[in-house]
Amino acid sequence: MEGAIVVDPEIMGGKPVVAGTRITVEEILRRLAAGETPEDILQAFPRLTPEGLRAALLYAAEAVGGERTYLYPEQAA
Repeated sequence: MEGAIVVDPEIMGGKPVVAGTRITVEEILRRLAAGETPEDILQAFPRLTPEGLRAALLYAAEAVGGERTYLYPEQAA
């Protein structure tokens, strides 16, 4: 499936990557955080498709969206 995210211990040490590439979700996020545009990233990685870039962002959003923070009673005060 084009644009899918794959987690395989044999690829990039098990980091999430865009299917068919060795481009990690982390690398895409770091480049965006550094100020690169999606167009810059697509140009830097010719194998990356717009669909793959969007899949990486969705994967990251879903990973963060599932996080929960719990305070210990002494921290809640």
